[in-house]
Amino acid sequence: MIDHVVIGVRDLDSARAFYLGALEPLGIEVVLDRGEVVGFGSQGRPVFWLREEDAPTPVHVAFAAPDRAAVDAFHAAALAAGATDNGGPGVREIYHPSYYGAFVLDPDGHNIEAVIHRPPGGR
Repeated sequence: MIDHVVIGVRDLDSARAFYLGALEPLGIEVVLDRGEVVGFGSQGRPVFWLREEDAPTPVHVAFAAPDRAAVDAFHAAALAAGATDNGGPGVREIYHPSYYGAFVLDPDGHNIEAVIHRPPGGR
């Protein structure tokens, strides 16, 4: 449904390094770097863009994970890359019984999530 998302960051080089580490467990990597903007995605298609701004407005972005282990790995990798915990991996029944997600705040205060909507072993 979403074609792409662009978020503002205070320091593009630092944000690039943070997202390289945090998104690697989800199979997301830099696919386009134009200097003033960096596009992350997979299979050569950028869908998540970083743009340097003086005062970025915090947003919430949720990345789809292939399984619960990837959600767990995202959370650990993001914390190792410099994120602040904003809700560790777990089921969020408030959304639905199979919602499994993890939340972190990136260095600019953006609420970044990895989520899977299937039960373990489900399709």
